[in-house]
Amino acid sequence: MTPRLAVAKSSRRDRSVSDTERLLDLLNRLLGSTFRQILWRRALELELTYSQSQVLFHVEQNPGCHMGDVARAFGVTLAAVTQVVDRLEQKRFLIRGDDYILMATREGKDLVAELRALRRDGLERVLVKISARTRAALIEGLEALVDAASGVAEPASARSATRRVRPPQGGVP
Repeated sequence: MTPRLAVAKSSRRDRSVSDTERLLDLLNRLLGSTFRQILWRRALELELTYSQSQVLFHVEQNPGCHMGDVARAFGVTLAAVTQVVDRLEQKRFLIRGDDYILMATREGKDLVAELRALRRDGLERVLVKISARTRAALIEGLEALVDAASGVAEPASARSATRRVRPPQGGVP
């Protein structure tokens, strides 16, 4: 490799790292912003943890899913999902049926709808502050990021975490 090519490669890598760090910083700032605080204020009133809310959203969007499906979706162990599901059942937000099938209760569905509305309203209050052109560019950029992320192979740690999760055999996890 020529010195000029090495410098060009190094410069691209430095820009890539800088872009990555900048994007991570922006996402962290965004997720810690006002509309997230509004959403989590309601969740805290219900003593609903982030993990519980994510599992509840997943089950509501995927009625009849198995606990193993939830574990795979989040890359965690079945034991971790079991703890979260136990708490959600205690709060009457979901039920665990035969063969560990999960369903959101009416209360759970209502809560998901309420949290979605809070999230949507909070984001809308932010989006009205930027131009239509900037919103379109933002959506286009995020769609490209999601598309690119879907084409990236899972890291080895995520694959091994997923492998630990197996559907229950004999009816007992």
